[in-house]
Amino acid sequence: MSMYIGEGLVGEGNEIAHIDLLIGSKDGPVGQAFANALARQSEGHTNLLAVLTPNLAVKPATVMVTKVTIKGMKQAVQMFGPAQAAVAKAVADSVEAGVIPKNKAEDLVIVCGVFIHPAANDDKKIYEYNYEATKLSIANAMAGKPTADEMIAGKDSVHPFRGF
Repeated sequence: MSMYIGEGLVGEGNEIAHIDLLIGSKDGPVGQAFANALARQSEGHTNLLAVLTPNLAVKPATVMVTKVTIKGMKQAVQMFGPAQAAVAKAVADSVEAGVIPKNKAEDLVIVCGVFIHPAANDDKKIYEYNYEATKLSIANAMAGKPTADEMIAGKDSVHPFRGF
């Protein structure tokens, strides 16, 4: 498969985490999206590599893409701090657990869309929710979840943010 697609929503309140991600080979469409995300930055959408600590990037290499325009240093610090730490740890733990095959970690890349609400305040919750949402989205992507049957079975469920 050249592209795995995953989604995960975890948490509540303003710290809720919503992750959308693509996993695929460096030489395929996800690799192209990865390169574009790093090369084409724009004001308020500063994409970054997920690192466990400075000079220790995760494998598969993961670029984090902001899903909300960053409008100040508070949000920027939340993205570069607890959200980045959470995404990086989730990727590393997914490789360690075999969800992402270790022997493919050099061949794959991840493009990870991260939502941080502008009113989020609790860095611990931002970390915890983004960690769980990233792990869930990776597991969903690698397992092909939801299946078409699961999607059809759940299609009449009420979306929590539907608005009515």
